[in-house]
Amino acid sequence: MALRVSEVAQQAGVSADAVRFYEKEGLLPSPPRSPAGYREYDATIPHRIRFIKGAQEMGLKLAEIGELLEIQDRGACPCGHTKTLVERRIAEIDAEIDRLSSLRTGLAGLAELECSATTESDLWACEAEFRKRR
Repeated sequence: MALRVSEVAQQAGVSADAVRFYEKEGLLPSPPRSPAGYREYDATIPHRIRFIKGAQEMGLKLAEIGELLEIQDRGACPCGHTKTLVERRIAEIDAEIDRLSSLRTGLAGLAELECSATTESDLWACEAEFRKRR
């Protein structure tokens, strides 16, 4: 049974624009068209879109999701490649956490400054702190 864009969207829990976008990005195979020009998707497409959305929610990029889908489309198990992508994403998150922790420490120190002039060219304490950063 062929599904139209709106039916796929409803079953997958996304907008019709999202379905078209995923197709344009190559994450969905181009469906055949009805004589009237409507896209006619097969019943597996909502499952594929739920996979895409789930992978996005876990922080994977569309290109990475596309790699996993290509592996699946060849009939192979994508779990090994998934592990590699997930480990890379964890490393990116850890680096971002470190950066944010450092930023928080700097901001906390800035919040504790007294509003007074420093000996450094009569700069205000906050002004001097900002200038030190650059």
